[in-house]
Amino acid sequence: MKILQVPAQDLKRIFYIFSRRIGIFVIFVFILFFDSTYFATHFTNSQVPINIIMGIGFFVMYFRANKRTKELMIYAVIVGFGGEYLFSRGLDMYTYRLENVPLYVPFGHAALYGRIFMFSKAPIVRKHHKAVEEFFAVIITLFATVYLVFFTDVFGFVMTICVFLLLWKRPKDRLFFLSMYILVAILEIGGTAFGAWKWPNFAFEVFEFLPSNNPPSGISLFYFLLDICCFLMYTLHHKIAWKRLKNIRRIQK
Repeated sequence: MKILQVPAQDLKRIFYIFSRRIGIFVIFVFILFFDSTYFATHFTNSQVPINIIMGIGFFVMYFRANKRTKELMIYAVIVGFGGEYLFSRGLDMYTYRLENVPLYVPFGHAALYGRIFMFSKAPIVRKHHKAVEEFFAVIITLFATVYLVFFTDVFGFVMTICVFLLLWKRPKDRLFFLSMYILVAILEIGGTAFGAWKWPNFAFEVFEFLPSNNPPSGISLFYFLLDICCFLMYTLHHKIAWKRLKNIRRIQK
C-alpha cells in the first residue's frame, strides 16, 4: 500500500490534521447519548441542550474558517435543512427519535462539511493524497463488505458501489468524499446505537429487494447531493458577482 511509503514524519502530520480537523466529530458521537432513548427514558429529553451545543460548535468552527469555507458552510446549513425534511419526513428514508428534524443535524452537516473540506485541502494531505485515498478506499471496502456479509446490508453495499463509481469519474473529489464516507459511517453507527435515529429494514421502507442494516454502510452517497448543491450555489453566487464586477469595470472605462 502507498500509505506505507509515506515518510513517518509526514504520516504523523496527516494523522494530527485528521484528528484536529475531524476528530471533534468522534467526540460528538458520545454527546448523542443525551439524545438517546435510554437517556430520555431514565432521565429527561435533552435534545434542546444538544441543539445549543452543536450551534455553539458550528459558530466556533465558522469563525475560525477561511472565507470560502464559511460561505460553503452557510450553503450546507440551507441545503441540510431541505435535505433532512425531504429524506426523513418526506421519503421516510430514516426516522429521528422524536419523529422531527433536530436542529443539531443540519448544523452538524455544515460543520462536518467544513471540517472535511479543510482536511482535504491541507497541503501535507494533498501532497500524499493518493496514498490517503487508497488507504481510505481499502477501509471502506472492508467495512461495506462486512456489513453485507454479516448484516445483509444490500442497500448500503449498493450505495458504496455507487460512491466508487461516481468517484471514478471525479478524481479531484476522491479525498473529500472518501473522508466523508468514513466520518459519516462513524456518526451513523453512534447515532443509531443510541437510538437518536433509526433506519428501516429495507430501503425507504419500500424496496424490499434492498435489505438495509441500521445504519446502512454507504449513506455518504447522499452527501454528494449536499456537495453538488453547495458548489452550485457557490458558483452561481460568484458568477453573478463576477459579472457585476466586469460590468462596473466596463462602465468605468
